[in-house]
Amino acid sequence: ERPVSMPSTRKPIVIGNWKMNGTRESLGEIEALNAGLIKAPAAADVMVCPPATLLSEALTAASTGPATIGAQDCHAEASGAHTGDISAEMIADLGGSGVIVGHSERRQNHGETDAVVAAKARAVWRAGLIAIVCIGETEAERDAGDTLSVLARQIAGSVPEGATAERTILAYEPVWAIGTGRTPTEAEIEDTHGALRKELERHFGAQAMGMRILYGGSVKPGNAAAILPLGDVDGALVGGASLKVADFRPIIDAA
Repeated sequence: ERPVSMPSTRKPIVIGNWKMNGTRESLGEIEALNAGLIKAPAAADVMVCPPATLLSEALTAASTGPATIGAQDCHAEASGAHTGDISAEMIADLGGSGVIVGHSERRQNHGETDAVVAAKARAVWRAGLIAIVCIGETEAERDAGDTLSVLARQIAGSVPEGATAERTILAYEPVWAIGTGRTPTEAEIEDTHGALRKELERHFGAQAMGMRILYGGSVKPGNAAAILPLGDVDGALVGGASLKVADFRPIIDAA
């Protein structure tokens, strides 16, 4: 039986993942986002995760408003001989709030395993930041009827012991829906999120009721109003639609 949702204990959050997009010119979008949030506050928390090249200036651009800034990845170690990598401590030093770990693009393009993702999540906690841990099934896994077993395995392997509601966000992104324009049905999303809540409860007990579970996978202004009010959906991880305030703000308001 599914645990009863307690949305009042979980403030929604909408996180924008800019991926490998954005130059300094794009910082105006963050300034405009915050100006809008000051004028018309949102019910949801808002975080933007620009590329690492923009982290410092994005934090300056966001300093006067409620939107926070996070990073898209980090290394598991605090420092060392890791050319091209960035540690969670470095992100914290800039003033970042969170780090996305285990995005399907990192898993696919960089061969990141559940164990690697868990090590990165622990590093994020070590630096005092929020870990946004991504999980999701491929089209082949979905067609084989393995969605829930794959997600359960990813939670067990990617979300470390000791996860708390304050420092852990789970982002469910069906891999086959990312950037394709395809999304599961509303019933499928609600059922999957309910199963994820139950799985979190199995591992983390009472903490699970406070953990925010985000939906990601072609979230757009056109479908956000139908997806975000669903049971056990506590916000969204948004890709392309987060690059422009005109697209991102309606999604925030839907939460």
